[in-house]
Amino acid sequence: IGLERGMDRATADYMGMLATVINGLALQDALEKLGVYTRLQTAIQMEEVAEPYIRRRAIRHLQKGRVVIFAAGTGNPYFTTDTAAVLRAIEIEAEIILKGTRVDGVYSADPEKDPKAEFFSELNYMQVVEKGLRVMDPTAITLSMDNKLPITVFNMSKSGNLKKVVLGEKIGTKVRG
Repeated sequence: IGLERGMDRATADYMGMLATVINGLALQDALEKLGVYTRLQTAIQMEEVAEPYIRRRAIRHLQKGRVVIFAAGTGNPYFTTDTAAVLRAIEIEAEIILKGTRVDGVYSADPEKDPKAEFFSELNYMQVVEKGLRVMDPTAITLSMDNKLPITVFNMSKSGNLKKVVLGEKIGTKVRG
């Protein structure tokens, strides 16, 4: 919205990064109320509310069974949260990226606007790029492809879907090599 109104791109990106910290705090609070141990790490220093992102510390938290929430993207403007998510996943040697959306997976067009949009249950990275599918930004897709990191895109709004995808049930769209 800020960009549409003439705001400087870097400023708008920093505002977006700060918004992800707010969302991360909300997620942390919700998980901890359920008894889940969490750590919020940010790419922008703000030690009063979160730890700074340190790869080895994040891995250690995961080894201890804690949920690590990454916020503030990469800390750099012009990089999307998708690219930051893929970067962090690669750094911590994650097995997969789970991308929750409002729709059931990847389609040929926005299914909320185009009822004839075709659903894809499985794609490879190059198909995503060649078809111009809006799974993630091209940098995130290329980074995933270069590091053989699969992506599952699923509907986060449907009750039970997060549990299903974490347990490896076949839902959504799988993007891989």
